[in-house]
Amino acid sequence: MDKWSELRTVYHVASLGTVSAAAEALDMHRATVNRHIDAIESSIGGRVFIRHARGYTLTELGEEVLQVAERTSEMLEKLTTRVNGNKALIEGEIMLTLVPPMASLVLEAVTRFRERNPKCRVTINATYKRVKLEYGEAHIALRAGPKPDHPDYVVRHFMDLTFSIYGHRSYFEKFGPVTDPKNFNGHRFVLPPAALSHIPYQHWVRNNVKQDNIAVVANSPAFHFHAARKGVGLSFLPDFEVANDPDFELVLGNIDDWNLPLWLVTHVDVHRTDKVQSFLRLLCEGNCR
Repeated sequence: MDKWSELRTVYHVASLGTVSAAAEALDMHRATVNRHIDAIESSIGGRVFIRHARGYTLTELGEEVLQVAERTSEMLEKLTTRVNGNKALIEGEIMLTLVPPMASLVLEAVTRFRERNPKCRVTINATYKRVKLEYGEAHIALRAGPKPDHPDYVVRHFMDLTFSIYGHRSYFEKFGPVTDPKNFNGHRFVLPPAALSHIPYQHWVRNNVKQDNIAVVANSPAFHFHAARKGVGLSFLPDFEVANDPDFELVLGNIDDWNLPLWLVTHVDVHRTDKVQSFLRLLCEGNCR
């Protein structure tokens, strides 16, 4: 079989969710897409997709096939980039949207993108508003929580944001050390509102933190960080944010799946453009899987 063509077809069906969308993106007939899927399933001796009313969902075997397809695609794209060099200069503007606490996660990619594409401006919209990619409000979105299921979105797992309880040196000077990570009597917390139930550690908070131990409630992750630095209280902070800060001490490591999945989201109409693919490659280096 033409393995690359069929792997590429699987990649598009998995990314877009339907045969119709994949056929349009690949500029081929629906029957050809189905034939490619049948051929690769026959070749490997197992089902790659589960067909259902809303589209196609990968099986466990399909997830492995998708990983091979993604790696192959990335290798070919990197080869093409090296061969072409600066033949196709990326210009204009690329727009990203993300929630404010995640801005530092894209800084390295922004820096490298600008070094390689000095004529393309990067615009970052750090907002809690759900920007609509289908209206052209952004080229790339970095979203947290459940996997987006918009039929016209191409979605890829970026990373899992992990949280742990940290205290700053200034906090321990005021309130002393946490001698028992299962008993926080006498200690103070800076927390998000209980109404924000999607936050992964809220269940633990409800079961382990008494109301008298809550010093400040704020819906701003930036405030949590700065309040913790001032010694106002212990706080749940993203591990990446304080990993290299010697003044923060880990009190209780990530437990009970205090993880928040992050997704890279693009609209199918712009997903394959040079500037979007170039930026996605930089974002994904060392993160996406």
